[in-house]
Amino acid sequence: MFDDALLDDPAALAAADESLRQLAEAGARVRREVAAAQEVLGGFADEVRPRAVVAAGNDSRLLRAVLEPWCPVPFVAWPGPGLPGWVGALDAVVVMAQTQGDVSASSAVSEATRRGSALIVTCDPRSDVAEMAVGRYTTLLPVATGDPLAAAVVLLLALHVLELGPDVDAEEVASALDQVAEDCSPFHDIVQNPAKELALLLADVNPLLWGGSVLAARAARRVAEAIRRVSGRSSLAADADHLLPVISAASPPDVFADPYESRASATQPALVILDDGTQDSVVRVQRGRLMAGAEQHGVRVKTLECDYGPEIARYASLLSQGSYAAAYLGIGLGSDQATT
Repeated sequence: MFDDALLDDPAALAAADESLRQLAEAGARVRREVAAAQEVLGGFADEVRPRAVVAAGNDSRLLRAVLEPWCPVPFVAWPGPGLPGWVGALDAVVVMAQTQGDVSASSAVSEATRRGSALIVTCDPRSDVAEMAVGRYTTLLPVATGDPLAAAVVLLLALHVLELGPDVDAEEVASALDQVAEDCSPFHDIVQNPAKELALLLADVNPLLWGGSVLAARAARRVAEAIRRVSGRSSLAADADHLLPVISAASPPDVFADPYESRASATQPALVILDDGTQDSVVRVQRGRLMAGAEQHGVRVKTLECDYGPEIARYASLLSQGSYAAAYLGIGLGSDQATT
């Protein structure tokens, strides 16, 4: 059972200090990684534009969300092992190797060095991947915090210098993360803390998460993963067409049900919308359909918002807000699972 009193209990919050501190330091990690990579980033200015770019590894989809609308050469995200058969010496391969045991990243690095492709890798310089990446056409962007978002910012800065991606303001990203850390601080009680408020909503439901833009949808999937880790529930992040049948199948909640005698409420869905301010007409239509369906079937709705700053900063804010909510959900449930 979820105990909301734990969200403001000093002992419970102290027990979860490690995971909450990890979230609070996200902005500092971005600044640290960018500062450490400045010397290497300066060396990209004279590089030749590749024929195509392949982003490989588990985090390649985040790079695709940022780069696909902008990249002036063909861009492919390849989350599977190895590389596409056509990749060769005229192409660039970018890899974020942040997860221990990321077979996709390791095999992509191995293939890229074998084929003579230009290779850009963000990883710990002491890792096995760094050893595998050694080669004439390899550039290693050193990262040490293990934070995928911080590594992504560093890699996006490198791709901008190569004129393959948009300009990224690392300080804007760090500031957005700092603002969420302030708003969602454990020192703010439930009334003043939007993440604790969302945790209360998530306490007795199966969450459905939706983001309209590509980046907001990516954030929704990451938040759903965090919720599943702490709750063991089937938290689902998907497109509107996939969520609507779940909403339509929901039965109206019984306001007279005793939560201590029945677990029926835990099977009820709740809709969490991640809104990054995208004004695309398709996104507005999909959101309207979801809101109408939720109202018709008595499904509760909560919106996480960030509609200012560059795209990657808005993504960072939405991801951090959802991650804080998952952390507080875990505290209320007595879970000790990490949320990052």
